[in-house]
Amino acid sequence: MKFSTKSRYGLRAMIEIASNENNDPIPSKTIAQRQDLSVRYLEQLLLPLKQAGLLKSIRGSQGGYILGKKPSEITVLDIIRVLEGPIAPVDCVNESSPEKCNRFESCVTKNIWYKVRDCVTDILNSYTLKDLLNEQKSIKF
Repeated sequence: MKFSTKSRYGLRAMIEIASNENNDPIPSKTIAQRQDLSVRYLEQLLLPLKQAGLLKSIRGSQGGYILGKKPSEITVLDIIRVLEGPIAPVDCVNESSPEKCNRFESCVTKNIWYKVRDCVTDILNSYTLKDLLNEQKSIKF
């Protein structure tokens, strides 16, 4: 299973917004510059995060983005699900709408795929933005 750039860049952008300790809105242009991303692509990532309530946008000359919740309340899984959809290594174990398979009842591999899905979900759900911010502070640049 491979996560797309949407997840990787979206997570980086969320960490950038969360790291703004004074809680002032950060313009998308600033986030894009700091993360070496295209503003246009970044905006495509921020919109669904805003729609999901993970971000808020502030208009005006001092506008930009702030978190919609506390960093301790936003998990990596929340971000990935918004940007990628349900976690599923194969379609028949999709969390929200498993595809029907005529071999499902006799499939000896389905339990492996369930376990892979559940392990990945558990790991992503075990990290919050606050955890990542704490880890970032311990890294020396």
